[in-house]
Amino acid sequence: MSGIFKAIGIAGTGVTVYRKWLDAVSDNIANINNASPTSGEAFRARYVVAQAVEYGSGEGGVQVGGIELGKAEGRLVYEPTNPLADDKGYVRYPDIDLGAQMGQLMMAQRAYQANLSVVDRAYDAYQAAIQLGRNG
Repeated sequence: MSGIFKAIGIAGTGVTVYRKWLDAVSDNIANINNASPTSGEAFRARYVVAQAVEYGSGEGGVQVGGIELGKAEGRLVYEPTNPLADDKGYVRYPDIDLGAQMGQLMMAQRAYQANLSVVDRAYDAYQAAIQLGRNG
C-alpha cells in the first residue's frame, strides 16, 4: 500500500507546481497589454522554476524552486495618443510573447491533468484494495 500513497504524494507535488505554473502564465497573458510610462518599469513576466525534491530517491517529487522575472525595460511602443506616453510619444509594454505563453499554458495544463490522473488512478487502486480486503 505504501507505493500507492507515494504515488499520490509525488503526483500531488506535481499538481501543486503545475498549478503555480498555470497561475504565472495566466498572469502573464492577462498583463500582456498593460502600458506603463517610460519612466517606470513594464510588467515583468513570471516564470516558475521547478526543482526535484530528493532527486533519484523516488520519494520526493517536485517543488517550486523560485520565480524568475522578465525584463523590467519591456519594449517601447510609439503611442502618442496614450495618456501614459512620454514627451516623445512612447510607452512601455511588457516583453511577453503571446505565442510562447500559449505554448507554456498548454504544456502546464496537460502536465497538471496528467498528475491529477495519477492521483485518481492511485486512489482507485487503493479503493479496489480495500474492497478486496473486505471481500476476502
